[in-house]
Amino acid sequence: MVLLLKKLHRYWYFISVLLVFIVLFPYIYFLAQNPEKNYARIARMRRWVSIGGSALAGVFFKVTYESKIDWNRPMILCPNHTSVLDITALTYLCPVPFSFIGKASLLKNPVTRIFFKTIDIPVTRRSKVSSFKAFQRANELVQNGRSVVIFPEGKIDDGFPPQIHAFKSGAFRIAVQNDVPVVPIIIENAWDIFFDDGAKRGSHPGIVKVHVFSPIETKDFDDNNASDLEKIVYDKMHSYWIMKNKSYFHQPENVQKICQERY
Repeated sequence: MVLLLKKLHRYWYFISVLLVFIVLFPYIYFLAQNPEKNYARIARMRRWVSIGGSALAGVFFKVTYESKIDWNRPMILCPNHTSVLDITALTYLCPVPFSFIGKASLLKNPVTRIFFKTIDIPVTRRSKVSSFKAFQRANELVQNGRSVVIFPEGKIDDGFPPQIHAFKSGAFRIAVQNDVPVVPIIIENAWDIFFDDGAKRGSHPGIVKVHVFSPIETKDFDDNNASDLEKIVYDKMHSYWIMKNKSYFHQPENVQKICQERY
């Protein structure tokens, strides 16, 4: 019965997002005719669609900051990735326009398609050509003073509950080559509210907690030691993740659940 209710909530979540999108679509479509000129407005519409749809489904967000952030600087935002809610979490916490690098399959989604054809960056991760083009586009945006969100793990963990996996190097090479800071971000509990796309476990209302670390400056790094920057960010995020979720992982019934699902 509980699982049924969670699956019904998942459907309501997607319906809610779609309803908000439909209401705003005529204006979004108008803006999309000139994405360069209307970049900030399109990003603002994406924010309203994602936050508005989530709110209708009873999903809200709470953000804590390690220090004050100057959002007017171009930055590489590096969050962990466990849920479709991660995109909304980023649009909620970042008050300025930015672009996502995301999987090319989002071009097939009726809501995300228009954003990934205008302001965001689709990538087919198994394609070196697609990855190179995405890297180039991200570089261009940063050089034009815009921030880019890159999920450094590259995917959502297949296991439940999810862990933080090894990072890919692209985010850190872009930051180093453009001398812009990296902002590590931990989305603490989106996986518990809405794991991945919710197909297996459904979803439920709740408050997604997000922690934003202080920006890490990159002036002391170059292409030769970008891996050191990657390790610093990984260690910071991984330690925080373990600390915030240890109570769940250490409960006997959840340890048994983890073992059953992973092995």
